[in-house]
Amino acid sequence: MSQADRPTPARTFLRNAGELGDLVDRFDWSRTPIGSLDAWPAEMKAVLAFVLHSPTPMVTLWGDTGVMVYNDAYREFAGNRHPSLLGSNVLEGWHEVADFNANVLQKVYREGGTLTYQDQPLTLVRDGTPRALWANLEYSPAYDESGSILGVIAIVIETTERVLAERRAAEEHESARVNAQRVQLALGAGAIIGTWFWNLPTDRFTIDPSFAHSFGIDPALGHSGLPLEQIIATVHPDDREGLIAAIDEAIRRGGAYAHQYRVRRADGKYYWIEANGRVDHAADGTPTSFPGVLIDVDGRRAVEAERDRAIAMLRTLNDELEKRVSERTSELVRAEDALRQSQKMEAVGQLTGGLAHDFNNLLAGISGALQLIGIRLAQGRREDVERYMVAAQGAVKRAAALTHRLLAFSRRQTLDPKPTNINRLVAGMEELVRRTVGPSVELEVVGAGGLWPALVDPSQLENALLNLCLNARDAMPDGGRITIETANKWLDHHGARTHDLPEGQYVSLCVSDTGSGMSPEIIERVFEPFFTTKPIGQGTGLGLSMIYGFAKQSGGQVRIYSEVGAGSTVCIYLPRHHIDGDIDDEAVVVRPPSRSDQGETVLVVDDEPTVRMLVTDVLQELGYTAIEAADSVAGLKILQSDVRIDLLVSDVGLPGGMNGRQMADAARLTRPDLKVLFITGYAENAAIGNGQLEPGMAVITKPFPVETLAARVREMIAQA
Repeated sequence: MSQADRPTPARTFLRNAGELGDLVDRFDWSRTPIGSLDAWPAEMKAVLAFVLHSPTPMVTLWGDTGVMVYNDAYREFAGNRHPSLLGSNVLEGWHEVADFNANVLQKVYREGGTLTYQDQPLTLVRDGTPRALWANLEYSPAYDESGSILGVIAIVIETTERVLAERRAAEEHESARVNAQRVQLALGAGAIIGTWFWNLPTDRFTIDPSFAHSFGIDPALGHSGLPLEQIIATVHPDDREGLIAAIDEAIRRGGAYAHQYRVRRADGKYYWIEANGRVDHAADGTPTSFPGVLIDVDGRRAVEAERDRAIAMLRTLNDELEKRVSERTSELVRAEDALRQSQKMEAVGQLTGGLAHDFNNLLAGISGALQLIGIRLAQGRREDVERYMVAAQGAVKRAAALTHRLLAFSRRQTLDPKPTNINRLVAGMEELVRRTVGPSVELEVVGAGGLWPALVDPSQLENALLNLCLNARDAMPDGGRITIETANKWLDHHGARTHDLPEGQYVSLCVSDTGSGMSPEIIERVFEPFFTTKPIGQGTGLGLSMIYGFAKQSGGQVRIYSEVGAGSTVCIYLPRHHIDGDIDDEAVVVRPPSRSDQGETVLVVDDEPTVRMLVTDVLQELGYTAIEAADSVAGLKILQSDVRIDLLVSDVGLPGGMNGRQMADAARLTRPDLKVLFITGYAENAAIGNGQLEPGMAVITKPFPVETLAARVREMIAQA
């Protein structure tokens, strides 16, 4: 060794330390938590000198993370994980057993204990494939001179071969025991038809007289010995190859042997037998003897064959039965589908009948009022015009209410969710409900103290509450009691699953009655589309479906509890809304808007010319400058120009490749402060943000009073 190759005094502990000693010497330890090799404490170097020179597989885990340093013997245990294990964190180096090694670091490095495992099973990846192995493991702490723990010393001795050998021996012992029991049973039943002894070194095969008699062999030959080929010649041709392979395998491995095959006996017929024996090996592994017995299993095989035939027949019958059941089930499903379709068509008929009845009434009122207005104007009798206008507007409002119920049923209505105190809402509705249900019905309101707020459209919740009270009244034709009750509900996993809601906090609004109740069949269908129990012409069939759609659209749920003759309870569950401070839900007083004196510019985008004309006329009446566009392409072109736009008034559903919300979002890229008022009759919630409008955006639904449009326009422009 040259002077340059000799270890420095600080590294003399690595002298003659094998391949791993050289790797440790060349490794850049400054990149690890234990730092540069030359700065290692003397106690650590002494431990490593012992480990690296030991012929026993050993590894040390240094520091809190368990930095690995091991010897040449452990390298064989590591397999192809070497040399990447050197200097690695043990939890990452052996990541498949990280939990096991984390326990070692805790018990030994941190707590100063020792651990010993005998034949510990582990599953490690040492050749690219996870494999089970067993090892004896010993872990002990390594101390410095002050008594502090520097790391962990581990002795790792793999015992996989011994464990597997012991298991094989145990299995063979058990197999031999079972075979011995079978031989004893066969002897007791008279089933043994012969014995043999095969001296393997001399290849001398001898048989007893019973064996010879069973196969038509001269007993003298059986006593003196005969070639194995003569015995195999009596084996059925189809079974010879398997028998030879079984014999060769038994001789190779030693131990118990059992094989079933057919042989030709003295009467010339083939019978099933089972050969049971055992191959003994000498100490050097040389096979020495192969004794065994022959057991007549032909009768048992016949019984088993008959059993197999019976099982096959039973399986065939079962398959046929399953086929018939499947066909019958399919027929029932088709019949149920046809019945359900018939029920749906009946419900659709009831729905369309009710809608046609209601809309014809409303259209008759509107059409008649407009015709009379035209007649009176032609006659110069202007004093009657206002009366007909009021009648027409009232019919329009009722039609709007009907379409809103349809939209609620389809969950496509435009909601205006606000933080709402439901107790206040109920209190504000109480007098209206009392007048509506009539004097024969007693009304009780029970508001929960400290009721949480909910984020909900107050007007839609008022409609839902009123509808529930009307349903309750209709269920009590002779009078009764209605109870409106609010409560805070915390739904755990079980409660949430029962109510088909996510776990969490909810506010409930329940309406109970003492009426006739509902059967389970009615309850099952009560929220179905178009389902109604009312005759044609006496309702649209929306009722609870509308309430269900509104609740689901608001992130909640509706549940009904009822028994025939015991009344009903319908509960609306709405998610709790977290808000700082109290809710200001005082009514807003709408005042006639003042005219603009600034001449602000409003862009009106709507594909319906009549609506566009009316909105434009209202704006011009108020002193605004109005610009019109019939689709989103034209509207966006104006918005991306230099024209002054103080407010965008747009329908949600527009032709031109994008809807109103998409057009407004595109415009805000260049006009970030643009105010937007959406007007919509059929609102796709996704188009306006599913109720989550951005700041500076608002929505009103068609049809709307002119005063409402004017007030909202003036309000939004004033904010700008």
